[in-house]
Amino acid sequence: MNDPEPKHPIQKLMDNPWLLLALGVGIPFLSYTAWGWMELILLKPAQLP
Repeated sequence: MNDPEPKHPIQKLMDNPWLLLALGVGIPFLSYTAWGWMELILLKPAQLP
């Protein structure tokens, strides 16, 4: 059946569970990975005794 009114792009996004799953896994993975790399870059070398 044809919908009388077109769907909003955000509604199309919310109707796709696989895309939501990919975004829900991908965005935290990328953000925590970037956070970890930044912590490693900013970490000072350890002082050896």
